[in-house]
Amino acid sequence: MTVAAAVVGAVLLWVAYLHRTRRITWLRRLADFSGRIINRPGWVALPILMFLATIVTAFLGFIWDVSLHIGKGRDAGPLANPAHYFILVGLFFLFMAGMLAIILPLDEKPGRAAVKITREWYAPVGGILLAGAGLYALIGFPLDDIWHRLFGQDVTLWGPTHLMLIGGAGLSLIGVLLLELEGRYNRPDPERIDGRFLWAIQAFAFGGLLIGLSVFQVEFDFGVEQFRLVLHPMLIVFAATIALISARLTLGPLSTLLLVAFAFCVRYLVAVLVGTGFEAPRNVFPLYLGAAIVVELLALVPLIRRPLWWGALTGLGVATVGIWLESLWIERMFVNPWVGGMWLELLAMAVPVGVAGGVIGAMLGTVLRGEALPKPAVRRGIVVAAVVIAAAATTNGLIIRVPENASATVALTDADPEGGRMVTADIRLSPADLIGSDPEWVEILSWQGGTGEDSPGHGLVVDQLRRVADDHFVSTRPVPAHGTWKTILRVQDGRMQSALPIFMPLDRGIGAAEVPAPASFTRPFVDEISVLQRERSFDHPSWLIGLAGLVVLACSLALIAAMAWGAARVNDRYLAAGSTPEQQATAEP
Repeated sequence: MTVAAAVVGAVLLWVAYLHRTRRITWLRRLADFSGRIINRPGWVALPILMFLATIVTAFLGFIWDVSLHIGKGRDAGPLANPAHYFILVGLFFLFMAGMLAIILPLDEKPGRAAVKITREWYAPVGGILLAGAGLYALIGFPLDDIWHRLFGQDVTLWGPTHLMLIGGAGLSLIGVLLLELEGRYNRPDPERIDGRFLWAIQAFAFGGLLIGLSVFQVEFDFGVEQFRLVLHPMLIVFAATIALISARLTLGPLSTLLLVAFAFCVRYLVAVLVGTGFEAPRNVFPLYLGAAIVVELLALVPLIRRPLWWGALTGLGVATVGIWLESLWIERMFVNPWVGGMWLELLAMAVPVGVAGGVIGAMLGTVLRGEALPKPAVRRGIVVAAVVIAAAATTNGLIIRVPENASATVALTDADPEGGRMVTADIRLSPADLIGSDPEWVEILSWQGGTGEDSPGHGLVVDQLRRVADDHFVSTRPVPAHGTWKTILRVQDGRMQSALPIFMPLDRGIGAAEVPAPASFTRPFVDEISVLQRERSFDHPSWLIGLAGLVVLACSLALIAAMAWGAARVNDRYLAAGSTPEQQATAEP
């Protein structure tokens, strides 16, 4: 794959060289033709159209990849997973879209904010950010293979290299929005009024931003979250405040309802295609309707004339009323609803994140509206504070406690076979007060049994146990205990999170013995990661994993800083002329 990517990259570099030296004209003609359609410069129109056509490909591959790992387990190799090709092609074209915006301008400086590359070559800020985000995501692909070779197949979405892939793709939408803004400032036909098509492109970009920021929650969407449930609402608030508040300021009344509908359609079609068409485990997703309603209602108050204060207030509303409305959907559709006992901590995490996300969304909307940002020291402080708040809330959600001297006595009863042995369980916990009155979950998870219509749940079965007494739980449905299935008992109550194996298959590839499922047994609770991530290798020093995580964190912070720099540069350079995008476009050169 590296060789193939190098060959394709060399061809594209050759085409770029021919274009920059004016030895070919077809690329510029194609860009100009695209520009005439949407009344944007060619260096904006062609990259945006390419981006919108490819980002859905990467998203489909991503959801399919997660579903395959849940249903089938680890890959035989990086090229053995068909979903990887969709991800790679989508990310490669994402990077190409950014590079197109950089190489296309020939006889012009692409706007006041353009960055000088050589004496006569300037690149638009949005193109640089889009290419940078795409490159960051692409680099995560080979690094992911190296990571798994070193540390095994840690099947979790929040692995460092996985965060590079989804973080780069998600933040690329900000680059697209800034690139479109630069094009709005430099419209080829200033007298031509932007129609619904341009508005729809902007709306779809914001919808993509909402979806992109939502991918960090996908483990919760499938019901195989490997982190505490309190993180779920916080992540929803994070995505909703940034995307919906910036969209409402930019696009106007009722726009957030359109974004929610667009995101729902995309997520639904992908879920149906993966779950029905590809016969892999299905996923559900947040609705975001409650957050959109809160944003639209609060947009009616006069405070919207002061966007940052309005953003903070709206973020607070999303983190309280909006998240309560979302909980009604979560309770009906998700495997693990938000229980009453977690709401105090939920609000303690979601409210600060909501306020911070609201202010960030308001600043992004301010830039895209062509209005002035606060002074540099103020806006930098806001961005840093928002990152610190999000990091603190996330860190709190990651803190868990594994109970000591805790165990479960399990009695299994065979049920009607479905491709193999199926069992129900009668479970007694020790000590008796291990679980409080309102735990986040006490469940049996069976996964990686193989996809397809003949496999229960297409490779994923989750049984929420019914409580009989304080320490006594029973099954509500049969679960598999045969073949390649991994069946475990999971518990989470506040910070206490643990699991124990019920059945684990023989796995010669990683040298793991079978954990049988006799008619009755008693086993201790252990750190959940040791059974959920059975393929993970702990043969390397722990500091190496920590160092790798810190490197990815530093790179991610650099990408966030680049997005903030780009937005501020576009805002400052154009507003220095003292006009809006529309006035800039009609001004005399």
